[in-house]
Amino acid sequence: MQASGLSRRRVGPSTSEDNPSTTPSVPTNGTTTPSGSSTITSHAGTAMEGGNKIAFDPRDLDSEGEAQKMPRLTLMEEVLLLGLHDRQGYLSFWNDNISYTLRGCIILELALRRRIAMVKDSGRRRYPLPDRIIEVIDERQTGETLLDEALKMIKTSEPMGVGSWIDLMSGETWNVMKIGYQLKQVRERLAKGLVDKGVLRTEKKNFLLFDMATHPVADSRTKEDVVTRVISLLSSRTSSIPASALLKEGIQYRHLRAVTLVCAAYAASVLENALNRLSYDAREAAFSRCDDILAEFCVWPFGAKEGSGGSQTRRREGLNGNTSVDGVQELVREARKEQGDAEDLCVEIVAAVMEVYSRMDSLL
Repeated sequence: MQASGLSRRRVGPSTSEDNPSTTPSVPTNGTTTPSGSSTITSHAGTAMEGGNKIAFDPRDLDSEGEAQKMPRLTLMEEVLLLGLHDRQGYLSFWNDNISYTLRGCIILELALRRRIAMVKDSGRRRYPLPDRIIEVIDERQTGETLLDEALKMIKTSEPMGVGSWIDLMSGETWNVMKIGYQLKQVRERLAKGLVDKGVLRTEKKNFLLFDMATHPVADSRTKEDVVTRVISLLSSRTSSIPASALLKEGIQYRHLRAVTLVCAAYAASVLENALNRLSYDAREAAFSRCDDILAEFCVWPFGAKEGSGGSQTRRREGLNGNTSVDGVQELVREARKEQGDAEDLCVEIVAAVMEVYSRMDSLL
C-alpha cells in the first residue's frame, strides 16, 4: 500500500550475505567503506555528515555572538525608563529635554555597537567635535527598529556631523528639504519596545477630553537595576568603581555605558528621579559628580585638559568637597582601557555627543 505524503526510508549498508559481489557498499552518510566492514548507520538528514544541507545566513552567526556582548536594554530605553512614573506610566509633561537627548542616545548606541565612526581624516581636529563628519562602517542590522532606521539614514544621506544629525532627527531645522530626517514618536516607540520585552505594560487612561495610552512599569526589578547602577556610580566615594554601577561581565564597553547612562539622564532631566531616594546633601553631591564626569568625557581624548573647543572649560565653580575626583579619574582610565586604540573613531563619537549634551540649556 502506498503511504500518503512524503516519507523517508532509511537504507542500511549491504552485506556480503545479501550481495555476494565484491562491490563496496555506500552508507547513507555518503562515505565509502569496504564490504564486510562494520559500519554505523547515521541519520540521512544530518547536514554535518553530508546529508541534507540547511541554508543559513552567516551574518546570523555574527549577530548571535554580538548579542551576548550587548545589554538587554538599549541606552534610549534605560533613559526613558528613568523618566517614566512607575504607576502612572507616562513622562512629565514639562520635560522638554528628553526628546532631544534620546536622539543623541541613538547616535551613542550606534557608536557603542560599532556601526558608525568618525571619518578618518587628519584634518578633522581643526573642527569642534560635534562638527566632525561621521560615517557607517557596519551595515548589519541591530534588531532595534529605531537604530536600524537611523543607521539607514546615515548611510544613504550626505555626510554630516554628530550635532547636525541630532538636530535633524529631533526636527530642529529650518530646511524643509531635510524635514524627512526627523524620527517621529520616538518615546512611544521605545515604550512599545519595552512592552515587548516585558518591562512595561500598556493601559489606557482618560485625561479629561481624550484617552491616552500609558505604560506603567511591569517589571520593577529591571528599573531598580538601572536606578541602582546610577546611584552606585554617582554616590561612590572611593577611587575604585563599584561593581554595582556596571553591567554584568562580558558586556562590551561596561564603563562607557555607565558614563553615557548618567550623562544622558542628566541631560534629559530625569536624573533627579533616580536620586530622589538620597538625602539633599547626597543628591547635590551626586549632581556635582555627574557634572565632573560629563566635563571629563566631553573632550577627546577623554580627560584631556586642553583642546580647541570651549567645552574643556565647562566645570562647575566650587566643586563639592565630597566629590571623589580620584573616582572620576579612575573612570576615565577604565574607559581608555576599553577603547583599546587611542584613536578609536567609534568612541570619539561618544565624546562628540557628550559635547552636545554639555551645551544643552538644561545644563547651563
